[in-house]
Amino acid sequence: MIGSRILGEALDRGHDVLAVVRDPSRLTTAHPALRLVTGNVLEPSSVLSAADGQDVVVSAVGGGHGDALGHLATAEPGTRALVAGLRALGRGVAGPRLISVGGAGPLRTSDGKLLWDTEGLPGPLLQIMHAHGDALDYLRTVSDVRWTVISPSALVGPGSRTGTYRSALDDLIVGEDGKSRISTEDFAVAVVDEIEHARHLDSRFTVGY
Repeated sequence: MIGSRILGEALDRGHDVLAVVRDPSRLTTAHPALRLVTGNVLEPSSVLSAADGQDVVVSAVGGGHGDALGHLATAEPGTRALVAGLRALGRGVAGPRLISVGGAGPLRTSDGKLLWDTEGLPGPLLQIMHAHGDALDYLRTVSDVRWTVISPSALVGPGSRTGTYRSALDDLIVGEDGKSRISTEDFAVAVVDEIEHARHLDSRFTVGY
């Protein structure tokens, strides 16, 4: 849902993109600036092979919408494998940057609590939130690979590309209507903006309307 929008936004802006996917048959995008390879985010050697020669590695992997076990299996383990693969390139902070799609769970709400402390959240959703929180906690210990985590709003889904959004570091963004939301299309705009301008090195930020 998110990765395909980031891919399209990057191509539309003239970037050369190497897409690493588990199942190439699921990617129907065709573009002269797109190369496609099969890889597994949980294998550092796979990351190493794909990342060599790239400027930025964008991770938009997950277990699928609502799949708590899938997120548990990929969020922190996948992040560790990505860092291990980038470290193996031996270029340190001069090597490819890692930009990872995070979760909204560890964002601070207006009452000073974290979003995942909201009462009544279903168990599987809490598992997904904490899986992405664990990945963020791990990245905050990493100093030899440049990284950025971009957290979406509480609600993220297909919609319109307006090209506009607001950003914050640790606080959940809420609109005038009282909702925290962003379209996947404008989330992709924010990701590619970060690719191009690197405003949030070694930190997490969030975007919303």
